[in-house]
Amino acid sequence: MEWLNYHHLFYFWTVARAGSIAKASQELRLAQPTISNQLKTLEGSLGVKLLERQGRRLVLTDVGRTVLRYADDIFRTGSELQRAVKGLPTGQRLRLVAGVVDVIPKRMAALLLQPAVDAHPDLTLVCREGPLPQLLAALALHELDVVIADVPASEEVKVKAFNHRLGDCGTSFFAAARHAGLRKGFPRSLQGAPSLLPSPGTALRRALDGWLDGLGVRPELAGEFDDSALMMAFGERGLGVFAAPRVLEEEIRSEHGVQVVGRADEVRETFYAITVERRLRHPAVVAIAEAARDALFGAAA
Repeated sequence: MEWLNYHHLFYFWTVARAGSIAKASQELRLAQPTISNQLKTLEGSLGVKLLERQGRRLVLTDVGRTVLRYADDIFRTGSELQRAVKGLPTGQRLRLVAGVVDVIPKRMAALLLQPAVDAHPDLTLVCREGPLPQLLAALALHELDVVIADVPASEEVKVKAFNHRLGDCGTSFFAAARHAGLRKGFPRSLQGAPSLLPSPGTALRRALDGWLDGLGVRPELAGEFDDSALMMAFGERGLGVFAAPRVLEEEIRSEHGVQVVGRADEVRETFYAITVERRLRHPAVVAIAEAARDALFGAAA
């Protein structure tokens, strides 16, 4: 069995946090050559390069960032162990680092993540937002515990990941009072109506375009948005009708003062928790999945 030299790991951890061997040398009160040799020994035992020089700076490699994340956990746990043995409060909190795909409405993301906070009051929740490929890359490096997405991770992405389906829901269409007449004859009433749509290429946009094409209905494009919150803000101002997940219906009506002009069960949004594990183990992610399937999406899941 191979054993990890935690002294060497500690030197690496100190250098990575300090940003240079010189600063780490002052902190550890050791000569710079000594620390350099220990780092080389650690890299040799692991068979990977952890740090590389860019100009005068030392920067972490991709593997180095992964090792640093584990080292953070290891030495934090060691500190908690020392405090526990002395009978002092450990201050230990459950931590969840979640990536949220940037096209998911912020309200939807909060609704999906809230059960983790409810189930674990001591939770430290860290949220990262970005495009799915970027978040999957971070997931592969163990920088994230879970990615919340509106599409599954495809086999085209060279990342070993597992899709855990949380559920799906229909779509509601909202508009300011000046467009309340669209309720009559919906969805045919959308013909020529000013509409605010998510950006092309998103899952919801594809679903909406397919549904409208099937009906032979052509709304007037009044705006396209990457940010759903901005789209709703303009919808509130009367620029046009917009669509959102039905589970957010009451919240959107209350906050934006808009009316529901119609609903479409055929336009469905599906949400996933993507992890590197085939079976969910993180207790906060388990809480998210259970709440989504049992309560949020109900029978539709």
